[in-house]
Amino acid sequence: MMPLEFAEPGEVQIIKKIGGNPETKKHLEDLGFHVGGEIRVVKTIGGNLIVNVKECRVAVSRELANKIMI
Repeated sequence: MMPLEFAEPGEVQIIKKIGGNPETKKHLEDLGFHVGGEIRVVKTIGGNLIVNVKECRVAVSRELANKIMI
């Protein structure tokens, strides 16, 4: 298990754990990040990530990406 920040662009990953405080977890769930869900990093820009989750592109900060374990 590793943080999303270290995923290779283009590879489909499965979310294994979402960390952080309850507000952070709720925010990520509202964006479509759920344990067991598929996620794919599209691009990394200055440490921030553009990811595909549930057929949508979402920008995620490095801080949030470190709370999503794959």
